[in-house]
Amino acid sequence: MKVGIIGTGTMGKNHARVYSELKGIEDVYVFDSNKNNVTEMRKMGFIACDSMNELLDYVEAVSICVPTKYHLDVAKAAIEKNVHCLIEKPLAMSVDEGKELLDFLKNRDLIVGVGHIERFNPVINEIRKITVNPFFVEMRRHNPSSSRVTDSSVIEDLMVHDIDIVFNVLFNMKNYKIYSGGNHDVCKAMVAFDESIASISASKRACKKIRTIYIEDENFTIEGDFMTQEIYTYWKPEKYGIDREKYTQENIIEKVLVNKVEPLKVELRAFVDCVKNNTEFPVTPEQALNNLRICEQIKMGFE
Repeated sequence: MKVGIIGTGTMGKNHARVYSELKGIEDVYVFDSNKNNVTEMRKMGFIACDSMNELLDYVEAVSICVPTKYHLDVAKAAIEKNVHCLIEKPLAMSVDEGKELLDFLKNRDLIVGVGHIERFNPVINEIRKITVNPFFVEMRRHNPSSSRVTDSSVIEDLMVHDIDIVFNVLFNMKNYKIYSGGNHDVCKAMVAFDESIASISASKRACKKIRTIYIEDENFTIEGDFMTQEIYTYWKPEKYGIDREKYTQENIIEKVLVNKVEPLKVELRAFVDCVKNNTEFPVTPEQALNNLRICEQIKMGFE
């Protein structure tokens, strides 16, 4: 299979590297409006194209890694050429643009997925197996400041990862109410479901990088770290007591065996397999559009 990457910034370079490592990939084509990036990619051994249309003429599938404000136009160009697409998150700049893209996709036999990469983190796969009835979830995603993303707020840039997990993995878009506060760089949202609560926070101004999930279920508590890919479960205490006027309890703590992998490699392998087998990508444009709707609802809490 011949694949392409449109946009070769930090994420686009990672896509190119991973594609070059996957079995079944014949050639990797790249295009970027930044000529310095194109020159760099050519030196790395990738096939550089002079235009987006030239690239789309060569490939069967493409990763769209351009800034979010260009997602709609680039995706439509690829779809018009009948090229399968993996669009980096978020789907588009707004819900209206997302709707326009989904309308453009109607009646087309193409695989189009959205790159919500944490869905492919092994931590999520294990948590999906473990959880039974979560009644409290807390997710934190905090970053030191970065100049890499300039056209999205902290909600679309960082928090959207955890929105995707909360609404498409843990609670499946049940009835909910959202309470939120923050600004362009720092935000916290509280989501009240019928019988559960999810707290999601994100920051672009932290001094420590944090990617954690904490879940309280009926009989146990889960702590997970997306970066170290480690999970611990804490089971209900077997013994309570008071020792020298201090409260004591005995817990059973288990470290869950996680098969550590690079989530991007799992994601791109899944995309290639979906194209080959004509099957739906795990993160659909419809789900990604719902994620954007949640982003906009959270923004309404402090605008």
